[in-house]
Amino acid sequence: MVLQRWEPFRDLRQMEETMNRLWRGFGGTPAYRDGAEDWNILIDVVQQKDDIIVKASIPGVKPEELDISIEDNLLTLKAERKPDIEGKDITYLMQERPFGSFFRALHLPDTVDTNKVKSKYENGVLTLTMPKVEEKKRKQIQIKVSSGTKAIEAKK
Repeated sequence: MVLQRWEPFRDLRQMEETMNRLWRGFGGTPAYRDGAEDWNILIDVVQQKDDIIVKASIPGVKPEELDISIEDNLLTLKAERKPDIEGKDITYLMQERPFGSFFRALHLPDTVDTNKVKSKYENGVLTLTMPKVEEKKRKQIQIKVSSGTKAIEAKK
């Protein structure tokens, strides 16, 4: 089990970011800090018959700098994107590509076999393929009824 320290200001920042995203959809002004928008990676989670697939857009981060772990069905993604150009005599005239560290955690269903996770990082997209545990897959059972057959779904 992973214990995480509660930080009330982090929760307030998350709520503020959520509200800013909401207002952006209505033509409001985006929230910027120091000229760059906060880095928020985009994640897709897809369930297939035998797998759960997580895709995360993490451009500008080398695969060896990604920290990915699963503990107690909690998938954690951590990394840091550094600015391409640094120095005392550098002044950005425009900076839209955010940098800094990020942390993202997702609760996985108990049907995931965490010992058989496969990962792939291509073109800035991390893909994690997590097979489902054999015992937890849904099975179709045919039951004979006097007026014919009827299918009933059951979990094993």
